[in-house]
Formats: sequence, structure tokens, C-alpha cells
Amino acid sequence: MDNPLLFTRQDAVAIISINDAPYNRMTLEFIDRLEELVSEIAADDTLRAVVLTGEGLNNFSVGMNLKQLPAGVERAGGPDALFDQRLRVIAAIENMGKPWVVTLFGYCLGGGLEIPLGCHFRLAAAEGAQIGLPEMDLGTVPAWGGSARLSKCVGRDHALDMILRGKKISGPEALRIGLVHEVWPLAELKDRAIKLAEELAAQPALAVRGVMDVVVGSEDRSLEDLLQAERAAVHKTFGTPDQAEGFAAFLEKREPVFNQPQ
Repeated sequence: MDNPLLFTRQDAVAIISINDAPYNRMTLEFIDRLEELVSEIAADDTLRAVVLTGEGLNNFSVGMNLKQLPAGVERAGGPDALFDQRLRVIAAIENMGKPWVVTLFGYCLGGGLEIPLGCHFRLAAAEGAQIGLPEMDLGTVPAWGGSARLSKCVGRDHALDMILRGKKISGPEALRIGLVHEVWPLAELKDRAIKLAEELAAQPALAVRGVMDVVVGSEDRSLEDLLQAERAAVHKTFGTPDQAEGFAAFLEKREPVFNQPQ
């Protein structure tokens, strides 16, 4: 595969699409390229939101290409190094300070759910989605942080139910348990994800980063620590062009236009 993923941009929105239809497997080449691209997006201040999707309308991703597992372990120098790369990529997405929107449709299995769990907004198809962590069926457990992040997302009971039973749940069921934020008809799903990313990209970038610094991972931090982080985020926005624009727009009763030149 020449291009394991496709990368385009629409103004301030980056769009990444897994390029292995119809299954959109997360190959070794895909993870390598994604790691590079995540670093590039983090460093590019003109990109303020990201959409992660898959080519076609069949499946977001069936997860890792298991046929590559032996070669991947050998190349990395052991299983821990292989899995550490995936954990590193997901953590970089989660802690980037820029919102990621992911589309869940068709099979979203193994890594095809674990990477979305590191994203900040998950949108699912109303029909046809099968979302789960089926590693139990292979005699093993999730290795890309899935059991940890799923339990933080939906709670212990739902996480145990999904993982221990190898359940694949629908988009509406994922919405019911809090795994996804919105459900849309499959034909509208990708457009809706881009529109949401555009909405997020139009928000004041410094303030967005400040909120994400406070909220992402907040369940593992004390209230005092979070209050200090929030105060630091407030101070960083003082006197900025975006703060001035926000106040001016409020007084003039108009919509603000953020991300003014610094």
C-alpha cells in the first residue's frame, strides 16, 4: 500500500482517512505514518481540529492487521515496544490540546475502537455499526489501552460487559451508554464530523487548549490541581486578541470571529 492513510485539510481542519477499504486495517505502515502526522499536526498552529475516518462506507476499521503481528514484534524488538508505540500515538492524540472528531461505522474493532477512545468527539452511524473490543475471542485482552479507556468512558459495568463477552454494540447503543456523542445516518456521518470539526476550529484556539488541559485526564487529578490548571488557562487568555474580540462581539451583539492574528 503506497498510502496507508490519506491526509487533506479544509481550512483549519485536518482530515485523516485510513486508506485500506473495505476493512481499513491498522497496518504497521499506518501506525508509523499516523505517528508522524500526529506530530506534524500538533506543531501546526493553522490546524485547530482533526477528523479521523476511514475510506469507503463499509468499515471504519477492523483494527490491527494481525497477519503483521509477528513481523511487527520482531521489527520493534518485542511485544512491549510494539504496543508502546500505539499507546504513545493515542496519548499524543488525547493530549494534543486540539479536538479530534472520529467517525464510527461498520466494524470498529480492537484498535478500531482504541484509537477513537483517545479522540475527544465520537460520532457513530445510526445503522450498521459494530463497535467493540473482541480480543477475548482471541484468548487475550486489549493491548492499546482499550480496557482502561473504555472503563473511564462508560464505567466499569459497561466496560466489563463489552470486553468479557466480546460484545459488538450498535451506534444507538453506544450513544445510550455514553460511548459516543452523536448518532447520524451513515450517509451523513462524515459530513457531520467535518462540520463539527469546523465548529470546534472556529473557537478561540488558546481557550480551547486551556479547557482541554483541564478536562482531559481530569478524573485522575485532584480538585485543587484542576482549579489551579483552570486559573492558569484563564490567565493565558487575558489580553489576547481573541479575548478582546469576544468582549467586543458581546457588547456589539454579534457573533465573534476568533483566532485573530496574535
